[in-house]
Amino acid sequence: MRIRRTLSPTASPLCPADLWRGLKGFLAGEKYLRRLEEEITEYFGVRRAWFTSSGKAALYVILRALRSLKPDRTQVLIPAYTCFSVPSAIVRAGLEVALCDVDASSLDFDEALLQKSINEKTLCVVPNHLFGIPSAMGGIMELCRDRDVFVVEDAAQAMGGRCDGRPLGTIGDVGFFSLGRGKPVSCGSGGIIVTTSDVIAGAIEREFSPLPFPGGASQVGEYLKAAAMSLFIHPLLYSLPAALPFLHLGRTVFDSRFPVMRFSSMQAGLCMTWRRRLETAMSVRRRQAAMLRRTLDAARIAGDRSSASYLRLPFMTESRERRQMICSTAKKRGLGITGMYPSPINEIPRIAHRFAGLTFPAARLVADRLITLPLHRYVRDRDRDEMARLLEPLQCAGVQGRAFSVGMTSPGMAGRERV
Repeated sequence: MRIRRTLSPTASPLCPADLWRGLKGFLAGEKYLRRLEEEITEYFGVRRAWFTSSGKAALYVILRALRSLKPDRTQVLIPAYTCFSVPSAIVRAGLEVALCDVDASSLDFDEALLQKSINEKTLCVVPNHLFGIPSAMGGIMELCRDRDVFVVEDAAQAMGGRCDGRPLGTIGDVGFFSLGRGKPVSCGSGGIIVTTSDVIAGAIEREFSPLPFPGGASQVGEYLKAAAMSLFIHPLLYSLPAALPFLHLGRTVFDSRFPVMRFSSMQAGLCMTWRRRLETAMSVRRRQAAMLRRTLDAARIAGDRSSASYLRLPFMTESRERRQMICSTAKKRGLGITGMYPSPINEIPRIAHRFAGLTFPAARLVADRLITLPLHRYVRDRDRDEMARLLEPLQCAGVQGRAFSVGMTSPGMAGRERV
Protein backbone atom coordinates (compact mmCIF):
# COMPACT_ATOMS: atom_id res chain seq x y z
CA MET A 1 0.00 0.00 0.00
CA ARG A 2 1.42 3.34 -1.07
CA ILE A 3 0.80 6.21 1.36
CA ARG A 4 0.56 9.57 -0.36
CA ARG A 5 -1.25 12.86 0.09
CA THR A 6 -4.85 12.20 -0.92
CA LEU A 7 -7.86 14.49 -0.73
CA SER A 8 -11.18 13.08 0.39
CA PRO A 9 -14.21 14.11 -1.72
CA THR A 10 -15.66 15.93 1.30
CA ALA A 11 -14.38 16.67 4.79
CA SER A 12 -16.14 17.83 7.96
CA PRO A 13 -13.56 16.97 10.62
CA LEU A 14 -13.99 17.17 14.36
CA CYS A 15 -11.26 18.74 16.47
CA PRO A 16 -10.01 17.23 19.78
CA ALA A 17 -12.21 19.66 21.72
CA ASP A 18 -15.28 18.37 19.86
CA LEU A 19 -14.34 14.80 20.71
CA TRP A 20 -13.97 15.79 24.37
CA ARG A 21 -17.46 17.34 24.27
CA GLY A 22 -18.75 14.06 22.85
CA LEU A 23 -17.46 12.26 25.93
CA LYS A 24 -19.06 14.87 28.15
CA GLY A 25 -22.32 14.48 26.26
CA PHE A 26 -22.24 10.74 26.90
CA LEU A 27 -22.25 11.52 30.62
CA ALA A 28 -24.60 14.50 30.54
CA GLY A 29 -27.70 12.62 29.43
CA GLU A 30 -30.38 14.63 27.65
CA LYS A 31 -29.02 18.01 28.74
CA TYR A 32 -26.96 18.45 25.58
CA LEU A 33 -29.83 17.22 23.41
CA ARG A 34 -32.21 19.84 24.80
CA ARG A 35 -29.64 22.57 24.29
CA LEU A 36 -29.01 21.47 20.71
CA GLU A 37 -32.72 21.36 19.93
CA GLU A 38 -33.16 24.91 21.24
CA GLU A 39 -30.23 26.19 19.16
CA ILE A 40 -31.45 24.57 15.93
CA THR A 41 -35.01 25.77 16.49
CA GLU A 42 -33.83 29.35 17.01
CA TYR A 43 -31.30 29.34 14.15
CA PHE A 44 -33.76 28.07 11.56
CA GLY A 45 -36.81 29.87 12.91
CA VAL A 46 -38.95 26.71 13.17
CA ARG A 47 -41.46 25.47 15.71
CA ARG A 48 -39.74 22.21 16.54
CA ALA A 49 -36.66 20.18 15.74
CA TRP A 50 -36.20 16.43 16.22
CA PHE A 51 -32.92 14.52 16.08
CA THR A 52 -32.65 11.03 14.63
CA SER A 53 -29.95 8.42 14.05
CA SER A 54 -29.49 9.36 10.37
CA GLY A 55 -30.82 11.56 7.58
CA LYS A 56 -32.76 8.68 6.05
CA ALA A 57 -34.22 7.88 9.47
CA ALA A 58 -35.40 11.50 9.59
CA LEU A 59 -37.06 11.12 6.18
CA TYR A 60 -38.67 7.84 7.28
CA VAL A 61 -40.23 9.53 10.32
CA ILE A 62 -41.47 12.42 8.18
CA LEU A 63 -43.09 10.11 5.63
CA ARG A 64 -44.82 8.03 8.29
CA ALA A 65 -46.14 11.23 9.87
CA LEU A 66 -47.46 12.63 6.58
CA ARG A 67 -49.07 9.31 5.70
CA SER A 68 -50.98 9.44 8.99
CA LEU A 69 -52.42 12.81 7.90
CA LYS A 70 -53.43 11.62 4.42
CA PRO A 71 -53.77 7.82 4.54
CA ASP A 72 -55.25 7.61 1.03
CA ARG A 73 -52.05 9.03 -0.52
CA THR A 74 -49.34 6.43 -1.18
CA GLN A 75 -46.79 7.93 -3.61
CA VAL A 76 -43.70 10.01 -2.89
CA LEU A 77 -42.41 11.93 -5.92
CA ILE A 78 -38.63 12.39 -6.07
CA PRO A 79 -36.06 13.37 -8.70
CA ALA A 80 -34.90 10.48 -10.88
CA TYR A 81 -31.33 11.41 -9.94
CA THR A 82 -30.79 11.71 -6.21
CA CYS A 83 -29.22 9.93 -3.25
CA PHE A 84 -30.19 6.26 -2.95
CA SER A 85 -31.04 6.87 0.72
CA VAL A 86 -34.18 8.73 -0.38
CA PRO A 87 -35.94 5.81 -2.11
CA SER A 88 -34.69 3.44 0.61
CA ALA A 89 -36.50 5.56 3.22
CA ILE A 90 -39.65 5.60 1.09
CA VAL A 91 -39.65 1.82 0.78
CA ARG A 92 -38.91 1.46 4.51
CA ALA A 93 -41.95 3.67 5.24
CA GLY A 94 -44.20 1.38 3.19
CA LEU A 95 -44.83 3.96 0.47
CA GLU A 96 -44.36 3.98 -3.30
CA VAL A 97 -41.49 5.66 -5.12
CA ALA A 98 -42.59 7.90 -7.99
CA LEU A 99 -40.00 9.54 -10.26
CA CYS A 100 -39.77 12.73 -12.26
CA ASP A 101 -36.85 13.37 -14.58
CA VAL A 102 -34.46 16.22 -13.85
CA ASP A 103 -33.13 19.22 -15.72
CA ALA A 104 -29.51 18.19 -16.32
CA SER A 105 -28.26 21.77 -16.17
CA SER A 106 -29.74 22.52 -12.73
CA LEU A 107 -30.02 19.00 -11.21
CA ASP A 108 -33.52 20.06 -10.12
CA PHE A 109 -36.88 18.70 -11.23
CA ASP A 110 -37.76 19.26 -14.88
CA GLU A 111 -40.50 21.84 -14.27
CA ALA A 112 -42.73 20.81 -17.19
CA LEU A 113 -42.55 17.13 -16.27
CA LEU A 114 -43.16 17.82 -12.58
CA GLN A 115 -46.60 19.28 -13.32
CA LYS A 116 -47.54 16.08 -15.17
CA SER A 117 -46.07 13.75 -12.56
CA ILE A 118 -48.28 14.76 -9.63
CA ASN A 119 -51.53 12.84 -9.35
CA GLU A 120 -54.28 12.01 -6.87
CA LYS A 121 -52.05 9.44 -5.14
CA THR A 122 -49.13 11.84 -4.52
CA LEU A 123 -48.54 12.28 -0.82
CA CYS A 124 -45.56 14.59 -1.11
CA VAL A 125 -42.90 15.94 -3.43
CA VAL A 126 -39.28 15.82 -2.26
CA PRO A 127 -37.07 18.46 -3.92
CA ASN A 128 -33.39 17.90 -3.19
CA HIS A 129 -30.91 20.72 -2.78
CA LEU A 130 -28.20 18.50 -4.28
CA PHE A 131 -24.64 19.64 -3.44
CA GLY A 132 -26.21 22.66 -1.71
CA ILE A 133 -27.78 24.00 -4.93
CA PRO A 134 -31.23 25.41 -4.06
CA SER A 135 -34.19 23.84 -5.83
CA ALA A 136 -36.77 26.15 -7.41
CA MET A 137 -38.84 26.15 -4.25
CA GLY A 138 -41.21 28.96 -5.24
CA GLY A 139 -42.64 27.11 -8.22
CA ILE A 140 -42.67 23.76 -6.44
CA MET A 141 -44.52 25.19 -3.44
CA GLU A 142 -47.12 26.91 -5.64
CA LEU A 143 -47.72 23.77 -7.68
CA CYS A 144 -48.07 21.55 -4.62
CA ARG A 145 -50.34 23.97 -2.79
CA ASP A 146 -52.72 23.87 -5.76
CA ARG A 147 -52.70 20.05 -5.70
CA ASP A 148 -52.93 19.70 -1.87
CA VAL A 149 -49.58 17.91 -1.80
CA PHE A 150 -46.95 18.18 0.95
CA VAL A 151 -43.44 19.44 0.16
CA VAL A 152 -40.58 17.71 2.01
CA GLU A 153 -37.24 19.49 1.58
CA ASP A 154 -34.26 17.20 1.27
CA ALA A 155 -31.63 19.55 2.66
CA ALA A 156 -29.27 16.73 3.68
CA GLN A 157 -26.43 18.36 1.71
CA ALA A 158 -27.55 21.96 2.15
CA MET A 159 -27.53 22.83 5.84
CA GLY A 160 -26.78 26.55 6.15
CA GLY A 161 -27.73 27.40 2.57
CA ARG A 162 -30.40 29.93 1.71
CA CYS A 163 -32.91 30.66 -1.04
CA ASP A 164 -34.37 34.16 -1.32
CA GLY A 165 -33.11 34.87 2.19
CA ARG A 166 -34.77 31.84 3.79
CA PRO A 167 -32.83 28.89 5.20
CA LEU A 168 -33.01 25.80 3.03
CA GLY A 169 -34.98 23.10 4.79
CA THR A 170 -37.55 25.58 6.18
CA ILE A 171 -39.33 26.64 2.98
CA GLY A 172 -41.38 23.49 2.46
CA ASP A 173 -43.93 22.00 4.82
CA VAL A 174 -41.17 20.01 6.53
CA GLY A 175 -37.47 19.52 5.92
CA PHE A 176 -34.54 17.42 7.05
CA PHE A 177 -30.76 17.63 7.31
CA SER A 178 -28.05 15.01 7.58
CA LEU A 179 -25.17 15.01 10.04
CA GLY A 180 -23.48 12.08 8.33
CA ARG A 181 -19.88 11.84 7.18
CA GLY A 182 -18.98 14.54 4.68
CA LYS A 183 -22.10 16.66 5.22
CA PRO A 184 -21.90 20.43 5.98
CA VAL A 185 -21.76 19.59 9.70
CA SER A 186 -20.94 16.06 10.77
CA CYS A 187 -20.73 14.03 13.94
CA GLY A 188 -20.37 10.79 12.01
CA SER A 189 -24.10 10.12 11.69
CA GLY A 190 -27.41 11.72 12.56
CA GLY A 191 -30.37 13.57 11.11
CA ILE A 192 -32.53 16.59 11.94
CA ILE A 193 -36.22 17.21 11.18
CA VAL A 194 -37.63 20.76 11.18
CA THR A 195 -41.09 22.18 10.48
CA THR A 196 -43.10 25.36 10.98
CA SER A 197 -46.46 23.54 10.83
CA ASP A 198 -48.25 22.72 14.08
CA VAL A 199 -50.26 19.96 12.40
CA ILE A 200 -47.21 18.28 10.93
CA ALA A 201 -45.28 18.77 14.18
CA GLY A 202 -47.98 16.87 16.05
CA ALA A 203 -47.88 14.00 13.56
CA ILE A 204 -44.08 13.84 13.70
CA GLU A 205 -44.09 13.80 17.49
CA ARG A 206 -46.46 10.82 17.46
CA GLU A 207 -44.06 8.92 15.20
CA PHE A 208 -40.93 10.10 16.97
CA SER A 209 -41.88 9.56 20.62
CA PRO A 210 -41.75 5.72 20.54
CA LEU A 211 -38.25 5.68 18.99
CA PRO A 212 -35.55 4.23 21.25
CA PHE A 213 -32.29 5.88 22.22
CA PRO A 214 -29.16 4.04 21.08
CA GLY A 215 -27.59 1.84 23.73
CA GLY A 216 -24.25 2.46 25.40
CA ALA A 217 -22.35 0.04 23.18
CA SER A 218 -23.82 1.66 20.08
CA GLN A 219 -22.79 5.12 21.30
CA VAL A 220 -19.24 3.94 21.95
CA GLY A 221 -19.08 2.48 18.45
CA GLU A 222 -20.35 5.70 16.88
CA TYR A 223 -17.87 7.70 18.92
CA LEU A 224 -14.93 5.59 17.75
CA LYS A 225 -16.09 5.94 14.13
CA ALA A 226 -16.31 9.73 14.50
CA ALA A 227 -12.85 9.88 16.06
CA ALA A 228 -11.37 7.71 13.31
CA MET A 229 -13.07 9.82 10.65
CA SER A 230 -11.57 13.00 12.09
CA LEU A 231 -8.10 11.48 12.14
CA PHE A 232 -8.04 9.78 8.75
CA ILE A 233 -9.84 12.53 6.81
CA HIS A 234 -6.55 14.44 6.74
CA PRO A 235 -4.88 14.26 3.30
CA LEU A 236 -1.70 12.75 4.75
CA LEU A 237 -3.69 9.79 6.12
CA TYR A 238 -6.76 9.47 3.90
CA SER A 239 -5.02 7.13 1.44
CA LEU A 240 -5.01 4.46 4.17
CA PRO A 241 -8.80 4.02 4.57
CA ALA A 242 -9.33 4.79 0.87
CA ALA A 243 -7.22 1.72 -0.01
CA LEU A 244 -9.30 -0.64 2.16
CA PRO A 245 -12.12 -2.03 -0.01
CA PHE A 246 -14.15 -3.43 2.90
CA LEU A 247 -14.77 0.14 4.17
CA HIS A 248 -16.73 0.90 0.98
CA LEU A 249 -15.79 4.58 1.12
CA GLY A 250 -17.81 6.54 -1.42
CA ARG A 251 -19.99 3.55 -2.26
CA THR A 252 -23.66 4.29 -2.95
CA VAL A 253 -25.95 1.65 -1.45
CA PHE A 254 -29.72 1.10 -1.49
CA ASP A 255 -30.64 -0.38 1.91
CA SER A 256 -34.17 -0.19 3.30
CA ARG A 257 -33.26 -2.09 6.50
CA PHE A 258 -31.51 0.79 8.25
CA PRO A 259 -32.14 1.45 11.97
CA VAL A 260 -34.48 4.22 13.05
CA MET A 261 -33.56 5.63 16.43
CA ARG A 262 -33.12 8.89 18.28
CA PHE A 263 -29.96 10.93 18.36
CA SER A 264 -27.70 10.13 21.29
CA SER A 265 -26.44 12.54 23.94
CA MET A 266 -22.90 11.67 22.85
CA GLN A 267 -23.68 12.83 19.30
CA ALA A 268 -25.22 16.00 20.72
CA GLY A 269 -21.95 16.65 22.54
CA LEU A 270 -20.03 16.24 19.28
CA CYS A 271 -22.33 18.86 17.74
CA MET A 272 -21.99 21.54 20.42
CA THR A 273 -19.92 23.80 18.13
CA TRP A 274 -22.09 23.06 15.07
CA ARG A 275 -22.86 26.69 14.25
CA ARG A 276 -19.24 27.88 14.22
CA ARG A 277 -18.17 24.82 12.25
CA LEU A 278 -20.99 25.30 9.74
CA GLU A 279 -20.29 28.97 9.09
CA THR A 280 -16.53 28.39 8.82
CA ALA A 281 -16.99 25.49 6.40
CA MET A 282 -19.44 27.46 4.24
CA SER A 283 -17.00 30.35 4.01
CA VAL A 284 -14.19 28.02 2.94
CA ARG A 285 -16.33 26.22 0.36
CA ARG A 286 -17.63 29.46 -1.15
CA ARG A 287 -14.05 30.72 -1.52
CA GLN A 288 -12.84 27.46 -3.04
CA ALA A 289 -15.80 27.34 -5.44
CA ALA A 290 -15.25 30.93 -6.55
CA MET A 291 -11.60 30.25 -7.36
CA LEU A 292 -12.44 27.09 -9.29
CA ARG A 293 -15.23 28.82 -11.22
CA ARG A 294 -12.69 31.35 -12.51
CA THR A 295 -10.56 28.59 -14.05
CA LEU A 296 -13.20 26.11 -15.26
CA ASP A 297 -15.72 26.21 -18.09
CA ALA A 298 -18.67 27.77 -16.24
CA ALA A 299 -21.14 26.28 -18.74
CA ARG A 300 -20.24 22.82 -17.44
CA ILE A 301 -20.76 23.58 -13.75
CA ALA A 302 -24.10 21.95 -13.02
CA GLY A 303 -26.57 24.20 -11.25
CA ASP A 304 -24.07 27.04 -11.50
CA ARG A 305 -25.07 29.76 -9.08
CA SER A 306 -22.59 32.13 -7.53
CA SER A 307 -24.81 32.30 -4.42
CA ALA A 308 -24.96 28.51 -3.88
CA SER A 309 -23.25 27.12 -0.81
CA TYR A 310 -21.76 24.16 -2.65
CA LEU A 311 -20.87 21.07 -0.64
CA ARG A 312 -18.94 19.82 -3.68
CA LEU A 313 -18.60 21.47 -7.07
CA PRO A 314 -20.59 19.47 -9.67
CA PHE A 315 -19.06 19.46 -13.16
CA MET A 316 -20.43 17.86 -16.33
CA THR A 317 -17.85 16.09 -18.48
CA GLU A 318 -18.08 15.60 -22.23
CA SER A 319 -18.90 11.90 -22.09
CA ARG A 320 -19.06 8.86 -19.87
CA GLU A 321 -15.63 7.76 -21.08
CA ARG A 322 -14.16 11.18 -20.30
CA ARG A 323 -15.70 11.02 -16.82
CA GLN A 324 -14.15 7.63 -16.16
CA MET A 325 -10.75 8.81 -17.35
CA ILE A 326 -10.86 11.91 -15.16
CA CYS A 327 -11.89 9.95 -12.06
CA SER A 328 -9.21 7.31 -12.67
CA THR A 329 -6.48 9.92 -13.14
CA ALA A 330 -7.67 11.97 -10.17
CA LYS A 331 -7.56 8.88 -7.96
CA LYS A 332 -3.94 8.22 -8.91
CA ARG A 333 -3.05 11.84 -8.16
CA GLY A 334 -5.04 12.02 -4.91
CA LEU A 335 -7.22 14.92 -6.07
CA GLY A 336 -10.51 13.82 -4.51
CA ILE A 337 -12.49 14.14 -7.77
CA THR A 338 -15.20 11.48 -7.94
CA GLY A 339 -18.47 10.67 -9.57
CA MET A 340 -21.63 10.74 -7.49
CA TYR A 341 -24.60 8.37 -7.75
CA PRO A 342 -23.86 5.57 -10.25
CA SER A 343 -27.29 5.41 -11.85
CA PRO A 344 -30.73 6.99 -11.98
CA ILE A 345 -33.13 5.74 -9.31
CA ASN A 346 -35.08 3.63 -11.82
CA GLU A 347 -31.97 1.50 -12.45
CA ILE A 348 -31.37 0.49 -8.82
CA PRO A 349 -31.50 -3.33 -9.03
CA ARG A 350 -33.81 -3.80 -6.04
CA ILE A 351 -36.54 -1.61 -7.55
CA ALA A 352 -35.75 -1.48 -11.28
CA HIS A 353 -38.52 -3.92 -12.20
CA ARG A 354 -41.07 -1.34 -11.10
CA PHE A 355 -39.94 1.05 -13.84
CA ALA A 356 -39.88 -1.37 -16.77
CA GLY A 357 -40.41 0.47 -20.04
CA LEU A 358 -39.78 3.93 -18.57
CA THR A 359 -36.73 6.06 -19.26
CA PHE A 360 -35.36 9.13 -17.53
CA PRO A 361 -32.81 10.37 -20.06
CA ALA A 362 -31.62 13.50 -18.27
CA ALA A 363 -31.00 11.53 -15.08
CA ARG A 364 -29.10 8.95 -17.13
CA LEU A 365 -27.03 11.74 -18.69
CA VAL A 366 -26.13 13.14 -15.28
CA ALA A 367 -25.18 9.70 -13.96
CA ASP A 368 -22.93 9.18 -16.99
CA ARG A 369 -21.17 12.55 -17.02
CA LEU A 370 -21.24 14.18 -13.59
CA ILE A 371 -18.12 14.49 -11.46
CA THR A 372 -17.64 16.44 -8.23
CA LEU A 373 -14.67 18.48 -7.05
CA PRO A 374 -13.76 18.82 -3.35
CA LEU A 375 -14.10 22.26 -1.76
CA HIS A 376 -13.09 21.65 1.83
CA ARG A 377 -10.33 23.30 3.83
CA TYR A 378 -7.66 20.75 2.88
CA VAL A 379 -7.77 21.73 -0.82
CA ARG A 380 -4.65 23.80 -1.64
CA ASP A 381 -3.88 26.18 -4.49
CA ARG A 382 -1.85 23.60 -6.36
CA ASP A 383 -4.66 21.06 -5.96
CA ARG A 384 -7.08 23.44 -7.68
CA ASP A 385 -4.53 24.14 -10.43
CA GLU A 386 -4.06 20.43 -11.06
CA MET A 387 -7.85 19.89 -11.12
CA ALA A 388 -8.26 22.66 -13.67
CA ARG A 389 -5.57 21.19 -15.93
CA LEU A 390 -7.16 17.75 -15.72
CA LEU A 391 -10.56 19.16 -16.68
CA GLU A 392 -9.33 21.15 -19.68
CA PRO A 393 -11.51 20.38 -22.73
CA LEU A 394 -10.37 17.63 -25.05
CA GLN A 395 -8.86 18.87 -28.28
CA CYS A 396 -9.64 15.84 -30.41
CA ALA A 397 -12.07 16.00 -33.31
CA GLY A 398 -15.66 15.23 -32.48
CA VAL A 399 -15.28 16.32 -28.86
CA GLN A 400 -13.93 19.85 -29.01
CA GLY A 401 -16.77 22.31 -28.77
CA ARG A 402 -19.38 19.62 -28.15
CA ALA A 403 -22.31 21.33 -26.44
CA PHE A 404 -23.54 20.12 -23.08
CA SER A 405 -27.07 19.02 -23.95
CA VAL A 406 -29.65 19.87 -21.33
CA GLY A 407 -32.81 19.47 -23.36
CA MET A 408 -32.85 15.72 -22.80
CA THR A 409 -36.37 15.19 -21.56
CA SER A 410 -39.73 15.16 -23.18
CA PRO A 411 -43.13 13.93 -22.06
CA GLY A 412 -42.86 11.07 -24.48
CA MET A 413 -39.48 9.91 -23.19
CA ALA A 414 -39.67 10.37 -19.45
CA GLY A 415 -42.23 9.19 -16.99
CA ARG A 416 -43.09 8.35 -13.46
CA GLU A 417 -43.74 5.08 -11.73
CA ARG A 418 -44.13 3.76 -8.25
CA VAL A 419 -42.55 1.09 -6.10
